[in-house]
Amino acid sequence: MGSMAQKSVLMLCGEFMEAYETIVPLYFLQAFGVSVHCVSPGRKTGDKCVMAAHDLLGLEALIEVTFIVSLKIYSELVVDHLTLNANFHEVIPEQYDAIIIPGGRFTELLSTDEKCVSMVARFAELGKIILTSCHSQLLLAAAGILGRGMKCTAFESMKPFIELSGGSWWQQPGVQTLFDITDCVMDGKFISTLGWPTLGNTLRVLLESIGSKITCSKETQPSLLFLIGDCVEDYSINVPFKAFQALGCKVDAVSPNKKKGDKCATIVHDLEEGRQLPTEKSSHNFYVTVAWEDVSVDDYDCIVVPGGRSPELLVMNDKAVGLIKKFVEKGKFVAAIGMGNWLLAATGALKKKRCASGYGTKVAVKVAGGQILESEQCVTDDKLVTAATTSDLPAFVHALSTALGLSVVF
Repeated sequence: MGSMAQKSVLMLCGEFMEAYETIVPLYFLQAFGVSVHCVSPGRKTGDKCVMAAHDLLGLEALIEVTFIVSLKIYSELVVDHLTLNANFHEVIPEQYDAIIIPGGRFTELLSTDEKCVSMVARFAELGKIILTSCHSQLLLAAAGILGRGMKCTAFESMKPFIELSGGSWWQQPGVQTLFDITDCVMDGKFISTLGWPTLGNTLRVLLESIGSKITCSKETQPSLLFLIGDCVEDYSINVPFKAFQALGCKVDAVSPNKKKGDKCATIVHDLEEGRQLPTEKSSHNFYVTVAWEDVSVDDYDCIVVPGGRSPELLVMNDKAVGLIKKFVEKGKFVAAIGMGNWLLAATGALKKKRCASGYGTKVAVKVAGGQILESEQCVTDDKLVTAATTSDLPAFVHALSTALGLSVVF
């Protein structure tokens, strides 16, 4: 995989931070050995911060995938919690290569916190990378570092405040569809982005800015197809999907009976105190990128089945089962996360294979002839890669990228 990083990134957190903009970069960086410290003012290691999903679910935010009519306001759904792994009062900016500030309403509160504003200003003074997303550019304005016409982008409601602070508003040109929203902007050491739709490109820019080089041992970059349905687990589709985009791969998502641009509802499982099982909560929408009839197995090197409840839907669909079997027959890579093993078990892909499994798929794996490695978060057996749970996504991204010949070297 290349040398693991001796890099450190600080993530500034707070209540109602945007879930995608927190979890995707966190797990992606951890996959390649970058140490990420998550802190929040007034909180200590082990404390939790509520995360929220911001999505365009109606209201005045009228959006069509084929043409953006209006992009005005988003809805906010509480999804789950992030456990902090470091103490805010112990942060020494000199010890980090970058700071990430996700979007979310917490930035409004933190922009009035003198210690937070001073910390951001100190990162700027030291010439460290600062990544802001959606609304967190408010902290740049509060710290007085947007002056002299620095190019900056954000959610469009931030435009007047960026300009009033002396910044130069940047907006991606030529956007006609939701899939066109891909770019961030970097000016000096400052990376800014509209929000989570751009995470694939943004993570690539971040990796390169802290000194990484992405290489591939194959003649062509790998291509991956994600097989999903409604109630797919949010992070187990979005983390690897955006991660492999960042690594320069062709990445698509397909669902039986859906066309390009159709939505798949996603869910998040949040383990609340005192419960045996996690609570299922609605999260972002995920948009299918290719129509079922346009998929050719020969166009992809790997198929990935994310977790959630969608594998239970897919296992009852002959087209979905048949697609997995075609990938296996052609000697392609096959991968699954969490409940994704449910579908692989039904196709025969797990027979005589070593796998990782959460409690939800252990019986399915065993009766399908698979061997569960109980102590492993993620297992690679020839061209099969499996992860036990969503929390094992960093290990999964690392293992699958290695299997596909991708390296991140610092």
